[in-house]
Amino acid sequence: MSLPSHDPGKSHPSGCSEAAPTTVRSPQEGTAAVPAAFTFDLAALSDVGSERSNNEDACGSHVESSVHALVVVADGVGGYEGGELASRTAVDVTLATYRDSPVAWGAPKRLYRAVQQANIEIYDRAIVVPELRHMATTIVAAAVDRGVLYAAHVGDSRLYLIRDGRIRQLTKDHTIVAERARLGLIGRERAREHPERSTLTRSVGPELIVAIDKLTTTLVQGDTLVLCTDGLYNVLGDEQLQSLVGDLGAEAACRALIDAANARGTIDNITAGVFRMTGTTPPLENVGGLRGRLRKLFGSSRR
Repeated sequence: MSLPSHDPGKSHPSGCSEAAPTTVRSPQEGTAAVPAAFTFDLAALSDVGSERSNNEDACGSHVESSVHALVVVADGVGGYEGGELASRTAVDVTLATYRDSPVAWGAPKRLYRAVQQANIEIYDRAIVVPELRHMATTIVAAAVDRGVLYAAHVGDSRLYLIRDGRIRQLTKDHTIVAERARLGLIGRERAREHPERSTLTRSVGPELIVAIDKLTTTLVQGDTLVLCTDGLYNVLGDEQLQSLVGDLGAEAACRALIDAANARGTIDNITAGVFRMTGTTPPLENVGGLRGRLRKLFGSSRR
């Protein structure tokens, strides 16, 4: 299903099927040469890959307004019944719950509750249907409201930030190998090739309540977010991701990433979501925490 245009307030749940991008571009206000504040370009695409017969990845998006959007990517746990159902449920429930929750809650609370609700629904279905008792999925979700990123993450699907030609992974993989690497027990290159690199320590579905990693940071004009599953980053390094995205529009960037991963012969499904901050945002000033660390890493990036 191809969606070349979008009305704010509507969602595209799990709509990024094989070779069918879900594309959202926020309305541009007026025809001035300078982009309107906080406007964006958003797309998501999933592909079965070159080796699989079915796609256990899912993705979707929701545009709340011309300055507020949500994109979600999930990867069903392979080797068990229900991986495809788990990832699709995670995306659909997260989008629907976020869309229907009170705006007054604010994006961080809405996103956290949406992901928890997705976890509960997967858990409930698994305990009712014996054949689905092991079903689980990863999830990474990014909501951007007026230039501020709010993200939620469980598992090893990733969220990257590209700023001024440099790329940084914002999420931490919840895998055995990643935890060993963070403890200094294994090197980064060895971790990339380790046979247990995809063995999860945390996922959506197995427990009634899931521990969700949350992060918040301010974006600047020109920033690009990349959400992806391990079928993509296992065959493309960080620098390759940054180079392929380049200055492309969101839909073209998703397609470039998918095509490059397929050309490498990835053995997994492949999903990419790209969010590009095209409009102006306030300068980064007096920020701490992750925002401050990102400012130190990338520079002030005032536009």
